[in-house]
Amino acid sequence: MNNKFTGKVGENLAVNYLKKNGYRIIETNFSCKLGEIDIIAKDGKTLCFVEVKFRQNDFYGSPLDAVDKRKVSKIIKTAQYYCMINDIRDVPLRIDVVGVVCNKEKTDIVLIKNAIMM
Repeated sequence: MNNKFTGKVGENLAVNYLKKNGYRIIETNFSCKLGEIDIIAKDGKTLCFVEVKFRQNDFYGSPLDAVDKRKVSKIIKTAQYYCMINDIRDVPLRIDVVGVVCNKEKTDIVLIKNAIMM
């Protein structure tokens, strides 16, 4: 499978998982010149920017380990830009990370709320 296809599979699994856990999906795959946010959702009154990392196995470690300093910086800048262009103020914000490992034997999904401080 190519990366674009596997990424989409991971994002779809994450969207379904978030919905089952009470999130309301606002937008997926928001992109601008600064970067991309996989999922933008509301969890109660909090606006959440969700980064999804997908792996077919955990042979090379957890998918959550793939969120490095460079990626964190891009997520924060993109989230700030999203808030600016949508005139979002006085709303609680947070960045969550969803790690998905999915193969023939099992699917494991881990959600870390407030994984990255804005």
